[in-house]
Amino acid sequence: MIKVDRRAFLGSLGTAAAVGAMSHEARAEAVEHYMIERLNSDKGADGDKIADQLDFYDPERTVPRGTGRLFAENKNLKPMPAKPTLVDFYELRFAPARHVLQSAKRALTTGQPERTVLACLMHDIVLNLVKPDHGWWGAQLIEPYVDERVSWGIRYHQALRFFPDSEVGYEYPDFYNRIFGEDYEPDPHIQRAYKQARDHKWYMEARLITMNDEYAFDREAKVSIDPFVDIVGRNFKQPKEGLGNDDSPSSHMWRAIANPNRPL
Repeated sequence: MIKVDRRAFLGSLGTAAAVGAMSHEARAEAVEHYMIERLNSDKGADGDKIADQLDFYDPERTVPRGTGRLFAENKNLKPMPAKPTLVDFYELRFAPARHVLQSAKRALTTGQPERTVLACLMHDIVLNLVKPDHGWWGAQLIEPYVDERVSWGIRYHQALRFFPDSEVGYEYPDFYNRIFGEDYEPDPHIQRAYKQARDHKWYMEARLITMNDEYAFDREAKVSIDPFVDIVGRNFKQPKEGLGNDDSPSSHMWRAIANPNRPL
């Protein structure tokens, strides 16, 4: 499990006044994104200051913190194939994607249905595009191509992670208490979403994502997209034109991920 130095983390978010002005939800999003970025980074060891490794939370940077990774980093990207597949996106735009691969691996090894494995594999890929409300954005990104239960689960996993469920063995993440204190209170829209999901017949679709989410931050784990290629093939409706070329309601989002350097 990645260690989070509370003082270094809060310091990296800016001044005490700036941190105090952030909502609980914004701070929780920040720490999860930090952990994912640290997991995907090959630099340094656990416990180093965030600003020493990643400039995503540098208070002096001009790129807004909610900007997706592909738009926040200035780097040359390999071109996508003419008809890109989901696997192409994992290899050329989402890599190293260690967190979602670990999450999917955990779902697979614990015997979850293939749709749950797929949901875990895709639950945070939208962070490459945008970070705020990533559950809703993520559901929109994949909705045209998956079983409705998969996109539904991804939409609501963002809210459910803040609410324990002892009946299924999901505990409130301890590092939230350690980082933000025990007075944490999710934003109103998160509380509403939790209530909606808790009363829904598909509640466990989202809960299983959270159960394979918060625990999937192991820097030593060896992961690859290879074990999931067949699952993707059976459960993801790959358009023959290629993702981004099929005029689905979210094809523009895939085009943006494929070509983040395009000005218009």
